[in-house]
Amino acid sequence: MEPSEALAFFERRFQGLEGEVSLLMQRVNAGALSPDEARKAIATLSKNVLEANAVGDLEGLAAKLEALVPKLDEQAEARRAERARQQEEAKTAKEAMVAEAEKLAEGNDWRGGINRFRALLDAWKALPRVNKATDDELWKRFSAARTTYTRRRKAQMAEFTVQYDAAKKAKQQIIAEAEPLASSTDWGPTAGAFRDLMTRWKAAGSADHATDEALWKQFRALQDQFFDARTAAQNEQDNQFKANLVGKEALLDEAEKTLLPVTDAAKARTGLREMLLKYNQFGMVPRSAIHSLDDRLRAIESAIREAEEEQWRRTDPQARRRAQDTVDMFTNQIDKLARQADAAEKKGDTKRAETLRESIKTYTLWRDQAAKALEDFRA
Repeated sequence: MEPSEALAFFERRFQGLEGEVSLLMQRVNAGALSPDEARKAIATLSKNVLEANAVGDLEGLAAKLEALVPKLDEQAEARRAERARQQEEAKTAKEAMVAEAEKLAEGNDWRGGINRFRALLDAWKALPRVNKATDDELWKRFSAARTTYTRRRKAQMAEFTVQYDAAKKAKQQIIAEAEPLASSTDWGPTAGAFRDLMTRWKAAGSADHATDEALWKQFRALQDQFFDARTAAQNEQDNQFKANLVGKEALLDEAEKTLLPVTDAAKARTGLREMLLKYNQFGMVPRSAIHSLDDRLRAIESAIREAEEEQWRRTDPQARRRAQDTVDMFTNQIDKLARQADAAEKKGDTKRAETLRESIKTYTLWRDQAAKALEDFRA
């Protein structure tokens, strides 16, 4: 081998070592290696540099490696501080998890609680360990809380299962009773029966969610079948009632026009009877119109009855005789007072005569009123 070739070979070996030192410096400065790993790498590479058969500043390379040692101490201290911080944060987080777990263990959130415990456990596993004693103590509390919750939840679920089965059977029975009612046309009693079934449904409690939804869907369909049929029947009935209302209103319009005011009570009574025969043939009307029709019918009936009573009063023999007796009584009294007044004047007792004639005026007024009443019977 030529001397120049040999020199080039040893220079390349130095360059290779120089590259290794540069790469290790970059990794150490970047913190890519732990302090222990870096120390081992520095020691190994320093030995290789010092023992190498190469042409170059080997001592300078070794010095560069030696200069990295103080930085390793800084990195080791920083790592210890970071681990301490992470452990403190982990301790704080785990203490919070334990507190939440113990609170969940005392509660009754059976659906959300189990999911929350799973989330807490996953979060626990993701955290770094604290010192063994602390970590074991916190885990013991967390695990105990989870066990307590799980046992209470299982007991509650067993109780729920019993309740769910009872509710399921009760609602299945209600559905069985509702099935024949769905096609009933006995609207009033059947509607009441459905209301009673609904009361029992609410009192039956809940089955599990899926079963409860399916049972409710069946029961609601039976209710809808009945009440939709009832609504259709009522709509048809309402249309008939409206037609009846139009007919009755037309008869009342005609009766009010021809019978009122009443001039002949007997004729009016006959007209009312004939109208009522037609009126009652129309049947029922909408509930909202009943009072208005009744009021108009009563008004016609009242007018005819008053006319009949007035006619009877005028033609009543006993009443006429009482009226005549009243006129006769006042007339006789007036004649008597007149004779007394004449006698008093003859005796010169003008004061008494004057008093008697004042009494005559009063009795004359009463007689005229009685005579007017008597004339009413003759009309």
